[in-house]
Amino acid sequence: MSSQQSGILNSELPLMEDFYTIQGEGFYQGSAAYFIRLGGCKVRCVWCDVKDSWDEAAHAKVGVSQLVEKAKSSGSKIVVITGGEPTMHNLSHLTSELKKAGLRTHLETSGAYPLTGTWDWVCFSPKKFMPPHPSVAAQADELKVVIFHKSDFAWAEEFAKQVRPICKRYLQPEWSKENDILPQLIEYVKQNPDWQISLQVHKYMNIP
Repeated sequence: MSSQQSGILNSELPLMEDFYTIQGEGFYQGSAAYFIRLGGCKVRCVWCDVKDSWDEAAHAKVGVSQLVEKAKSSGSKIVVITGGEPTMHNLSHLTSELKKAGLRTHLETSGAYPLTGTWDWVCFSPKKFMPPHPSVAAQADELKVVIFHKSDFAWAEEFAKQVRPICKRYLQPEWSKENDILPQLIEYVKQNPDWQISLQVHKYMNIP
């Protein structure tokens, strides 16, 4: 059972890593952002590039006050909560304290669980490995679908129908298959201009 499901208001959270960098994907690509990567994930994408995050018990719990202080002292205006799958934890206390500190709260989630917390931006990236909770699509500011196989285009369109009209829509090639997938993305977006292409530019810059 996740801490969110048990109703625990987390004063501590399992932290895999936190760092100040440049957001490499989606609508805020190129913006300075402080990332808090939480441990724990049951989605377990086969192509995940942070598989060390999956085991929640492998990561020490860190107090919310400490996380907020580190984020605030970085100088960043944006804090991105990611994982793992961060929504398996109750994030209400963390986001409340981040907002009190004057910081923007951004979430990166597969939508596997209902959202908790107060968010300025929700990036919803559904995965086939664990279907998203039906409540999440309507709360998304950004829909970002990773394309691993040509069948994923139809998968993406299923969620494009569920998000709000103002939601930004991105297709992103899975990194290990980018050379094969990117040409397909280019042609698809030319034919379906409601979508945009997202690339993992932080990997080109060799930063986290």
